[in-house]
Order: sequence, then C-alpha cells, then structure tokens
Amino acid sequence: MRASRWWLVGVGSLWLGLLLALCAPVVAAPPATIIYLVRHAEKDLTPGLTDPPLTPAGEARAQALRQQLARRHPAALFTTDTRRTRATLAPLAQATGLMPLVYSAKEPAALAARIKQEYAGRTVVVVGHSNTLLPLLTELGVQAPMTEIKDEEYGYLFKVELREGKPAGLKVSRYGAR
Repeated sequence: MRASRWWLVGVGSLWLGLLLALCAPVVAAPPATIIYLVRHAEKDLTPGLTDPPLTPAGEARAQALRQQLARRHPAALFTTDTRRTRATLAPLAQATGLMPLVYSAKEPAALAARIKQEYAGRTVVVVGHSNTLLPLLTELGVQAPMTEIKDEEYGYLFKVELREGKPAGLKVSRYGAR
C-alpha cells in the first residue's frame, strides 16, 4: 500500500510539474522591424522636366510594387516629395489605405532613426532615388550591396530586417518587369 501511495505522489508531482510548465509565460522574441526600400519606378526622360512623371513602364512597376508588398501589411509608407516617388507609392497607398509620409532624402540618418523609434517591430516601405537608397541602407545598419544604382536600374527591392541584439540583415531581390 505504501508503494502505491508513493507512486501516486510521484505521478501527481509529475503532472503538476507538467501543468506548471505549460502555464508558464512564454517569452517570445520581439518582432523584427522590416524595411522595404525601392527606387522610384521608370521616369519620363524628356529633357527639361524638373519633376518628371512615371512612364507607362513605371506605372506598371508601381502596380507590381503594390502586388508584392500589400500583403506584407506595412504600417507606414515613406516617400520623398517628388512626383515620381509619390506615383510609385500611390497604388500601394491606395491598397493599404495609408497616407504616404514625406521624408527628406538629404537626411537618411533622421529617417533611419524615425523608423527604428516609431515603427519598431513593424513593416515600412520607403521609396527613394538611385543616389539616396544606398546611404539609407548604411544608416539602417547594413552594408550596401553595390556602390551605385545605375540610372537605368529600377527593379531592386531591398529588404532590411532589424532585430534587437542582432546584426541587421539585408536581402536584395527584384520586382516588376526586367
């Protein structure tokens, strides 16, 4: 009889320990901050235009950006104050219902700090220019994968992933027509 009592105590203790382990709070890693960066889509190259619009190919690329990133549920959309960047972001803004936020391309450190502070753990999209995206990548803590984005290159999609306590990560892909 004593052996069976000890057996019951042992089994009961095992169940209690298992129950407590299952009820213990699970400490999850904080979510990553994801930043998608793209250059504006193809612009009209007519000489003399100070703020050119997108070409039909650029408008098609803007639609491709919407297709690719709307399902990522961005919390914010950032654009410079030019016609081509705003037009590149417009289909995504319409699909998400978000109002694009204008940033200064001359201040990549300020934008990087704002994203890290105000959008930690969320996803944002930034549309910039061939000469502004690489400095922004550097400010976000990743090494730019190239020294320049050529004038005819519009299809890069940079994905920066920021996780607390870990080095920033970068993935480069392409979107839209080649």
